Amino acid sequence: MADITVALREIAHGRAGDKGDTSNISVIAYLPEWYPVLLDQVTVEAVAHVFAPRRPSRVRRFELPRLHACNFVIDDVLEGGVNGSLNLDAHGKTLSFALLAMPVRIPHALNALLAAAPPAGHAPLADIVRRIR
Repeated sequence: MADITVALREIAHGRAGDKGDTSNISVIAYLPEWYPVLLDQVTVEAVAHVFAPRRPSRVRRFELPRLHACNFVIDDVLEGGVNGSLNLDAHGKTLSFALLAMPVRIPHALNALLAAAPPAGHAPLADIVRRIR
C-alpha cells in the first residue's frame, strides 16, 4: 500500500483567536501518532502558503509536544483586525477551517489509524485530558 493524502482535518482539529491584526491558530492532533505528521508537513512555509492571498508579514510556529499540537501566530493576516477591517470575519475565527483543508500525506504505516481518528471537531474529553498528563 502507498501513502495517501487527506485533508488535515482528518487527523487534527483547530482553534483560532486574534489580537489586532494577528491570528493565532492551534492545530491539535487527534492521536499522538499524528503529531509527527504535523511537525513534518504543517510547517511555517506551508501555513504561509495557505494564507498567501492575505499577505501575512510573518508566520511563527510553536510546538506543544505534550498536547500533540502546534500553535501558529500569523501577523498582518486579518486585513486590519476587528477595528480596522470591513472583512466579514475580522476576528479570523474561520481561518482555522482554511488551514484544516490543507492536504497532508499519511505514511503507509499510519493508514490504519485513519479509521480510529474521531470525526473532525469531536476529540473526546478523556483523550484531551490524557494528552496533558
